[in-house]
Formats: sequence, structure tokens, C-alpha cells
Amino acid sequence: MHNTFLEHVLDDLEKKQFHFASCTFVLPSKRSGTFLKRHISERLEQNIFCPPILSIQDFIGNISGLQQAANVDLLLTLFEVYKDSGIKQHDDFSAFIKWGQTLLMDFNDIDGYLIPANDILNYLSAIKELNHWSLSKEKTEIIENYLQLWGNLEPIYQKFTSILLEQKRAYQGLVQRVAVENLNKAHVATPENPVVFVGFNALNNAEAKIIQHYLEHGNTYVYWDIDTYFLNDPVHDAGLFIRKYQREWPYYIHKGKIEPQNSFLNAKWIEITGVPKSMSQTKFVGQLLQQMAQEKGVDLQNTAVVLADETLLEPVLKAVPSEIGRVNITMGLPLNKTVLHSFFLSFLELNIGVSERGWFYKHVLEFLANPYLLTISSNENIDFAPLLSKDIKEGNWLYVTERMLSKYTGADETLSVIFPSKKVNAKEWIQNCLKLIQRLKDIFQGQQNALELEYLYRFYSLFNQLDQYLEGVEFMSELKSIKNLFKQLSSMETLDFIGEPLSGLQIMGMLESRNLDFETVIITSVNEGILPSGKSNNSFIPFDVKRDYGLPTYKEKDAIYTYHFYRLLQRAKNVHIIYNTEPDVLEGGEKSRLISQLLTDENLKPYISHNIVSPQVKIDSKPPLELIKQGALLEDIKSFAQNGFSPTSLTNYIKNPIDFYTRNILKINDLEEVEENIAANTFGTIVHDSLEELYTPLIGSFLAKDNVSALKPKVPSIVEGHFRKNLTGVDIKKGKYLLVYNVIVKYLKNFIDLELEQVQNHQIKLLALEQKYVEELSIPSVPFPVILKGTLDRVDEVDGTLRIIDYKTGKVEPKNVKVTDWEELITNYDKSKAFQLLCYAYLYSKKHSVHQMKAGIYSFKNLSKGLFSFTEDKNDIIDGQTLSTFESYLYRLILEICSLEIPLTEKTD
Repeated sequence: MHNTFLEHVLDDLEKKQFHFASCTFVLPSKRSGTFLKRHISERLEQNIFCPPILSIQDFIGNISGLQQAANVDLLLTLFEVYKDSGIKQHDDFSAFIKWGQTLLMDFNDIDGYLIPANDILNYLSAIKELNHWSLSKEKTEIIENYLQLWGNLEPIYQKFTSILLEQKRAYQGLVQRVAVENLNKAHVATPENPVVFVGFNALNNAEAKIIQHYLEHGNTYVYWDIDTYFLNDPVHDAGLFIRKYQREWPYYIHKGKIEPQNSFLNAKWIEITGVPKSMSQTKFVGQLLQQMAQEKGVDLQNTAVVLADETLLEPVLKAVPSEIGRVNITMGLPLNKTVLHSFFLSFLELNIGVSERGWFYKHVLEFLANPYLLTISSNENIDFAPLLSKDIKEGNWLYVTERMLSKYTGADETLSVIFPSKKVNAKEWIQNCLKLIQRLKDIFQGQQNALELEYLYRFYSLFNQLDQYLEGVEFMSELKSIKNLFKQLSSMETLDFIGEPLSGLQIMGMLESRNLDFETVIITSVNEGILPSGKSNNSFIPFDVKRDYGLPTYKEKDAIYTYHFYRLLQRAKNVHIIYNTEPDVLEGGEKSRLISQLLTDENLKPYISHNIVSPQVKIDSKPPLELIKQGALLEDIKSFAQNGFSPTSLTNYIKNPIDFYTRNILKINDLEEVEENIAANTFGTIVHDSLEELYTPLIGSFLAKDNVSALKPKVPSIVEGHFRKNLTGVDIKKGKYLLVYNVIVKYLKNFIDLELEQVQNHQIKLLALEQKYVEELSIPSVPFPVILKGTLDRVDEVDGTLRIIDYKTGKVEPKNVKVTDWEELITNYDKSKAFQLLCYAYLYSKKHSVHQMKAGIYSFKNLSKGLFSFTEDKNDIIDGQTLSTFESYLYRLILEICSLEIPLTEKTD
């Protein structure tokens, strides 16, 4: 390929007849230094000592004499200063770490841009004083505490920086400020040793001042990686910063000039492709790479996959085809993106959530489901994880206690680490994590699993680091306070991939691409909110204050990414830009403005193609599932019919014959879970059982104001008894169960109030409660006896008319109990409630030879609507004719179920 930017720099230095060994090279990152070394070595005819090649941070660090401190060390020091400040009410460390990082970044910007800290921080305090929300003169305690933090920012900053400077440590911005203050005649390029600054773009004020200092004192050269196309365009964001330096730096005004390159408009092919969702993008990248691997002429050594969204690293690695032999990954995988991180975080939640009652079931089940815990469990004498999980669900354990765990003998040592006998502090939790790491290490060494062992080693180091931090501080003994620190550390630490940096396909993040050029470039996730990242409010300093003081805002941040994007395109021959066509909160917005700029650029039109692809989805027009009634299935249906059809099983068939097959024939019910939020069927059972117990003493008697009113005081104790019977181990004195308990009590009291209204106007005699009925049916064409069975919630007489009542805790609408077209009764599931009422009426009439009655539903969700009575064409009386019609349709339905000729056919609508 034609010259890369780094080769262009070396060509120019050779023209100036400089010996590379005498130069000091300063670059934006260490990574580009590796490539620079390769380019230098390729030009040498004899061996030389490698010239100094420094990143800008190292170069400025040498001037300042300070060492850059780790982020966590800085946060711990800042918290100590904050704690000792004049603020009356302090946040604890776990709350502080959430906003302390933002404050640290603001301090970094203030110093990096050489802003007088006392000016801007006192200005910020005055703004907050003006903006506080209290209208009264006297400030409340909350407002006082809020304003105190802002009023103390300047003293906090001064003390924080003085402590760091005493220790010869600093954050990046402070290193830069001190370096500027230290600049003198000793910090210049000597005549024999030129200093070469290579490929910079967005400099803060401190970096700009240092580079200008070297420029002004001679024998210093700055190579800007900028194309004429952007530098000469007064509004293009890719040239925003470098145009500013050309316009404002005294050196460029009076002495020199910026020399741009001219390669952006060279012939190239830019293919812009829209792909739905992030995972599809990674699959598409895999396809592209496969095509390239198979094509001759595509140099994979000169190909880069640039991930604008770095969270796609793992899926992209999985998508890389096996034909590509060498892959170099320049980005590390953050530890917080690994499954092992979720294992330890889940273990932490388990320990934080422990109370006097035990370990909360949700935390236990989540931990038991983690793949690493399952690995440990399966290598014990007893595989305790599935057994404990099963017991929790079947026993409806809301809390797991030591007594419950004692039954799992054979894994005592491991269980004592996972479920310690006393509440652990932060250091004890870390020791338990190290024990689990040792257990996993033994397992994975036996399996010779190198990748898992590497993961374990990184977390082993992280926990030892965490332990060291705890040695030096007193405010993190509680587990809650360590949680945010653990998250912070694991987000900063990475699992580094070891590879050959100069060969093979390169996979990198946007910032790693600085100063590097590739013939073929694939850029993913080119969407608003990702590239560029757009507005983000990760600062305490308001936008207008930043503008006043010359601090960078989101606009400058966007310009940085615009520069990196166009710089990648500058010398490339083949560019594949991929974006997500489905805007999403988590996966970025619409296609990036950078794509729109490319598409509207007249000079690029001959080189660009734009298309949208989507995964090929084959829609198999599968016929509905059909089960032929033969063999075991036929025997099962016959056995079920002889055992008895219930109204619910028949309505399951009406809804979908396959539902009837799975639920009623195969007995496959919903997944068994711990009822923390009480399932609908359990709720209904408690209501039914409570009503039965309340009203049983009144069977055979007329309901009157006295005997019905006497039921009300009994409601709470009866409901509590049925709670304990149906949900063992629950506490109805607090939490969600208290709310559910109160709802049921309220429902029953409302029902009794409704009953009291009824007895004032009607004579009601209670005949039966929860009575079971069984009837044998003789259906023509069914060669075996069929049983119909059902339980009637309540039977009573109102003013001499028999009435069958069904209780429902779910929602009921009038249309559900009305029949206008009898055919719908056995084909439309919406009429299932009318079907059930007719089943009950039919069963009662067969047993008692009664041929005139009413039937209805009380819905506890809308008791104010009263009884939802069954009606046929607005007639609410169920007579012999109605029952006879129903019988014919009931027989048709059962015949269909039992018929050999009619398969069980899935309903697809």
C-alpha cells in the first residue's frame, strides 16, 4: 500500500538527514510506538540502539517528576480528604464512590486545562447557591448539607492535591499542570537530539503549552496526521483542533506552518451496510472476513476491525472464521464483562442479603445457577446445587437456613464457605472468594483449561489487590462498601490477549487506531450515541461554565471521534462501515451523522455504496401439530375420560387441544417456583378455602344480618390460617405477603358487605359449599364410560330460586357469561366461564333432578358489579331446554376428544 502516516514521518526525517537513533519520538499511545519501531527497523542498513519512543503521558511524567497514581488509590485518598472536610453529614464510601469518580474527572480536566481551581470551584459553589430550590430564607437541613459540599469543593481540591504532591503521586491532569510549572530551558531539544511529536489531535492546554515550549526552543518537529481536505474546510469537525492550533499558536503564526497530507480523495471503496442489532453486526463481520480470507489479493496483515462499541469484542472473536490463522487483539477484555465476575458479584449479593432469618432465596437461586458454582457442585461428593434448588422451589423456602443446609452431607467444606455460619465482613468475604478460586483452580487444572485458569489468575490478583486496599483503610469493613470498589476495580482491570502485535488481522478499539493505517478497515456500530457518543452528563460542571472556562464539552468529544473516524478512512483502500438499523437505548441511536456526511459528500459519491442487509430468515410454513390417537395416547385419553373430565380440562381443550394434551394428559404444569409474589392459583385457593371455612356453619340456614355480620371479625384469623397451610414458611407480618394478606382480607370483607346488602332485600338460604359432583355419561359412539366431575363453590336459594355460584379472583366481563351462539360455547375460549357454569348446572340437575335454576360468577376484582349471571339471549333462567341443548354440545365436545378419527390438532390463531 502507499505510505502510511508513520512512514511519511520517517521519509520526511530522512529528507532532513536526521539519524533515527538521535531522535526522541513522542506519540499519543505506546501501541503506535510498536509500529514505529517496525518501520524504523525496516529502513536500517546497520544495527542501532532503539531511539527513545515515548507516549505523551510518559514524556510529560518525566518533566513533572511525578508518578501517575492508580484510580482506586486516588479515590481512597479523595474520600479521606472529603471525610475530614468541614461537611457536617458525609456519605459513606459506597455512596461516595458513585460520585467521587465524577469529581476526580472534573479535577483532572481543571488541571489539564490549567484553569485556576479556586476560580472555577468557587464560581460553581456560587451557582449552586443561586440555584438551590428552597424559596424560604431559612435553609432546611437537606439544603444546608447539599450546599456544604459545593462550598467545600475548593478546600477539598487544595488538600487533596497537596497530599498527592507530598507523596510524589498525581492524577494525569495534575501531572500535566506540574509539568507546565516545571518547564524551563532544560526542557528543550538539543541540537544533536531532535524531539519529534507524531500524530496528535485534541490537546488539552497543558499538552499544548508543553509542545509549544519545545517548538519555540527549536529542533522540535510536530507531524500532524491531517488531510488537506479537512484542514482547509472551515467547518469540518475532523480538522477542528488542528485548524485552531494553526490559527492560534504563535509558532504557526510567525515561523512555521502545518503541512497536511493529501490522500483522503484517492480512489477507495467505501461500503456502508446497515444490519439489524449488534449480534447481527458481529455475524456480518465474520462473513466479510471469510470472504476476504478466500479472496486473493486481500492482505489480512493489513486489515483492521475497529470496534466503536468495545462490548462487542467477545462476540466478534467468536465470529472470526477459523480460516484466519493469526489475530491480534489490541484491547483487553474488562473483567466485569466475564461470567466469573458475575459469579463473585452474585456471591457478594448472597452475603450482603443474609439476615437473622437466613439467606434470601433469590440470591441463593441466582448463585446456584451460575456455571462456576455448578462446576464446583458437580465435583463434590454430593451435587448439592440442583438438590438445594429443587428443595427451595418445592418447599417454598423464602430464606435458607443453616439447619436446612445440614442435610447435604458430602459438601460440608464448600457449603461452609458459601454459607458461612456468621455474617462475614469484607476481609472474610475476600478470603472466601480466594478459597473458591483455589477450588476452581484444582478443577480446571485437572481439565487443562488454560483460558479459565487465566480468568482465575486475574481475579486472584484482583482480590489480593482489594485485600491490600482494605489493610490501609478503616471505612470499608462492611460488605456493602466493598461492592462498588469491587465493581470499579473489575471494570478497570482487563484480561489481556497475548499476540504478535505486528502480524495478522488486527482487532482494536477506536482509540487504539491512532497513528495506524490499514489497507482494509471494518468499523462496527457507527451509530449516534456510540460514534460519536453524543451528550453525556458525566460532570458536575455545567455546560455554560465549561464554555466560559474553555473546558471541553460533548461537542469537542464528538469532534475527537470524528477525527479518528475520518483518519481511519484517509489512506485506506477498502472501508466497510457497519451500523445498527434498529435504534435502541442500549445499542445506540439512528445511523451516525458521520455516515450521513459521507453519503452527502459529492467528492466521495463515486466511491460509496450503501445497502441494508438482514439475516435470511426461512419461514417454514409448518402445518399445525397433529397427534394421532393411537397406542399409548389413546389409552391415556381413555383412562382420563374414565377418571373424569373437569370443566377446566374441557375448556383447556377448547383453548387448544395441545394444551389439553400437555396439561391434562401429560400433567406438564408451569415451572415450579418459589412464591414470593404469590401465584394466582394459590391466591384463589386461599380465597376459596377461607370462604368455605367462614360459611360452613351457615349451611342449611337462611342468611340474616346477624349471622353474616358475625363472620367479619373471623376473617383475619381464618385467612392467616389458610396462608400458613398453602404457603409454608412465609411471614405475613411484613413485605409483599403482608400486602397480599390485606388484599384477601379486604376482598372477603367486601364480599360479606355485599352479602349483607343482599339479605336485606332477598331471602337467601345456603344449601352447599365446595360440593363435589360426579356423573357418568353415556355418549353414543364412545365405546367406554365417560365421567364428568366438578366442584361447585356454592349453591343457595334466593327467593325460592336455586342459584349456583362460582368464585373467581381473576377478571370477569359480562360477555364471558353470555351465550348467543351455542357453537361458540365449544369453539371460543372467551366463553369458557359460561361453559363452566353450565357444567355445574348440568351436574347439579342430574344429581337433584332440578330443571330450573340460575348460575353466576362473583369476581372479587370487581365485586361492585355484583353477580355476573349466565344468560342465553338475555334470559338468565337455566331450564330443561337450556340443559338439553348444552348436553348435546357437551357430548359433541367429548366425542371429538375421544374419537379415533379426529387427531389432537394445534390451534395456531
